[in-house]
Amino acid sequence: MDTTNTRSFSEAVCHLLALMLTISRGIHSMPVPTDVPMCTASETAHYSLTFTGKWTQAAFPKQYPVYRPPAQWSKLIGVTHSFDYHMWQSNEFASNGVREFAEKGEAWTLVKEVETAGERIQSVYGIFSAPAAVGGTGHMNTEFEVFARHSYLSFIVRIVPSPDWFVGVDSVDLCDGDRWKDKVILELFPYDAGTDSGFTFSSPNFETIPQDRVSQITSSFPSHPANSFFYPRLKHLPPIAKVTLTKIKKTNQIISLLLEPTQSNLLPTGNEIEDKLINTPLDCEVSAWSPWGLCKGKCGDSGVQHRTRYVIMQPANSGAACPLLEEERKCFPDNCL
Repeated sequence: MDTTNTRSFSEAVCHLLALMLTISRGIHSMPVPTDVPMCTASETAHYSLTFTGKWTQAAFPKQYPVYRPPAQWSKLIGVTHSFDYHMWQSNEFASNGVREFAEKGEAWTLVKEVETAGERIQSVYGIFSAPAAVGGTGHMNTEFEVFARHSYLSFIVRIVPSPDWFVGVDSVDLCDGDRWKDKVILELFPYDAGTDSGFTFSSPNFETIPQDRVSQITSSFPSHPANSFFYPRLKHLPPIAKVTLTKIKKTNQIISLLLEPTQSNLLPTGNEIEDKLINTPLDCEVSAWSPWGLCKGKCGDSGVQHRTRYVIMQPANSGAACPLLEEERKCFPDNCL
């Protein structure tokens, strides 16, 4: 037997084992992420959720939908989960479930996505809903449960009518160290799912190809004068809705069914916090000038010609008044005999 080859093989094996040990030590010594706050609350917590629409014609006068259909809110779909799950995220692509819900109010695919995430990575604790709110200032209420490992809340509500616009929250943590927050109030602003390219509440379906990322709609974005939320005089849009989360005493009731609209949420039921009346100024919008008309006058003398424009949007809430809709100027008749 060749002892030299045997020694070389043994040395190679030892070198390989030493290398593997060094690598494994390096892996085990990698730091664990500490930027995510850990909830250490010992008991579960029950919360009531109250959604309040603030979508009024005074606050959002531009193209406010008054019929076919009037301003209203879809049902709310919510989920309690851990920090590593997201129902939707700003600046990320919407899932097929979020797309169907934001465009059509259909929740089946979204619910299946939530259930699948819960089964695969166990990041979802529970899914719940609240009935649709009739009217832009309608209310909806529901209850849900959270515990330490799944202390985050996300939900989505479709703006009706709209191309693919919605409001909601992404991953609100209801735990603060070892205790649950007693009350959380959040103001909500419109988001675009990035799947439909309509500019107005009543725009027909016009698929966005390629799909855009979810983005917040502001008074200047999208920067197109036809957009229903385009208010160039405003620095910020007023909130279009708000949600109030209140910790309640533990009960045995668990609400998890997809409920239908009921008469109880047709009219506001009153709030602990009174909202100030918001009046958003809407400036008059007019069309471009028409071409100048024929020059009317006697041969040899100066005549007059006119041009016109029309009102696209009437002013509201002390917005800028409409300018003159007709102009005239002196001219000299052409082809005068």
